[in-house]
Amino acid sequence: MLADKPQSKPAAQPEPIDYSQLALPERQLYTNYHAAQRCEHSASQPDNEQPYWIEPSTVWQRIPLGYQLARPEKPRLQAEFNWYKRHPSYMARVSERAERYAHYIIEQVEQRGMPSEIALLPIVESAFDPFAYSHGRASGMWQFIPGTAKMFKLKSNWWYDGRRDTLDSTQAALDYLEYLANSYDGDWLLALAAYNSGQGTVNKAIRKNRKKGKATDFWALDLPRETRSYVPKLLALAKLIEHPQRYGLKLHPVANQPYFAVVEVGSQIDLAQAAEMAEVDIEEIYKLNPGFNRWATDPEGPHRLLVPTGSASAFSDKVSQLSKTERLHWQRYTVKSGDSLLLLAKRFNTGVETIRQVNDIKGNIIRSGQKLMIPMASQQSHHYAYSAKQRSEKIKTSRKGAAGTVQIFHQVQNGESLWTIARKHGVSSKQIAHWNGFAPKDLIRPGQKLSLWVKAKPAAEKVASLALAKAQQREAVMKKLGYTVRSGDSLAGIADKFKVKLEDIITWNSVNPKKYLQPGQRLTLYVDVMNRH
Repeated sequence: MLADKPQSKPAAQPEPIDYSQLALPERQLYTNYHAAQRCEHSASQPDNEQPYWIEPSTVWQRIPLGYQLARPEKPRLQAEFNWYKRHPSYMARVSERAERYAHYIIEQVEQRGMPSEIALLPIVESAFDPFAYSHGRASGMWQFIPGTAKMFKLKSNWWYDGRRDTLDSTQAALDYLEYLANSYDGDWLLALAAYNSGQGTVNKAIRKNRKKGKATDFWALDLPRETRSYVPKLLALAKLIEHPQRYGLKLHPVANQPYFAVVEVGSQIDLAQAAEMAEVDIEEIYKLNPGFNRWATDPEGPHRLLVPTGSASAFSDKVSQLSKTERLHWQRYTVKSGDSLLLLAKRFNTGVETIRQVNDIKGNIIRSGQKLMIPMASQQSHHYAYSAKQRSEKIKTSRKGAAGTVQIFHQVQNGESLWTIARKHGVSSKQIAHWNGFAPKDLIRPGQKLSLWVKAKPAAEKVASLALAKAQQREAVMKKLGYTVRSGDSLAGIADKFKVKLEDIITWNSVNPKKYLQPGQRLTLYVDVMNRH
């Protein structure tokens, strides 16, 4: 490999070099130089000379220039390549979603000298969706689980989740990948496998192969199915991105220039107000700053906002002219009997700690008649469409149950768990988690409203009508009774006691005859009061 900077052609015959035509070692040399110099001419270069390269116009042209990972002919890799090739619409959507983030990511990857294939990893992880959340509690574009996020100091609270933050999550992901690569002596395939399944899983597979005298490269290891596909997915994407036209792929043309600028705001600010000052939709603010969960930034920071580059200067000027109190809307409130900090925080959609700080409250005690200043959203909640609450409501609306089911809502009570709620309604914990957009291991809170899809029950009116019709046929008098199950009761015993059919009790109450009745369980019965001898 050449050791010096490429020499320019004579000024009379300038000839720019097309990156894509270079062999890999030369291409990497040009890429490294380009990353270091950021396309600036040296001071000694004549003004009439052209640069040494043709600057890529899109991020997708730029990324292949720094490829470092070998792509062997493997069935697993070919299978993933064929899938992406058969789904061009998926790639079109993902490449469009990447527009806000891809340039920043490839910049960071190049500055660290990492394989530029890493810049494609958010496609594998989340399809470039910063709001992605998996059943395994992984969140954000880089899909951090809580434990790893904590290890890399990604902050998470009611206001903010660093796992989704564009800047913080990218830096943490690259830090983690560098750490893993160093752990495996620069073997990036093993590092990627460990990023997916955990270092312990990969190390165990390596030890197993060593004991058997087998190879310990990625392709030889016995890893979980997901991990065995994970690395080939990235390599397949790299192949497609390098020659999209060859494979009939149409990528959204993500410009090879910064999409956003970082503006320091210095304090908490209402996101609707920020969007207005930046003259962009609030959706744009949320998608550039997906780490913020609520209607405002975190009062404890980070105190910065990403805005489109064209809006940054004007936005920065406007923010600098606002005092901290002008960046939020305030509600004057007099504490009433029965109020608590938690109740007020829920009522005004703000944080308990925020109310404490603003009003210099120590502990949790507030008194009736006490005057409080409470920061609150400047717009109705639906205006903040990408806040955590609105995203949750959207999921509940969009995710449906199987055919023959109806949607009901269950408010979580004290002492309930996901398992007890699932058992009560004849569904699984995993289903409830899916319908509500969280992971099965996530905690639920009293008062939380859950969407459930359960088997449709006969309407109570229809049941009563059928029972009354039967009574009229035999000139009987029917009465609706509520019965509380006692210890030792069975469906058959209750049917015999009230002279009704076992099948009718099952129909009226939609109970499972194979399950035991529970003491305290309530049943509805339609009893012929003339037939109780």
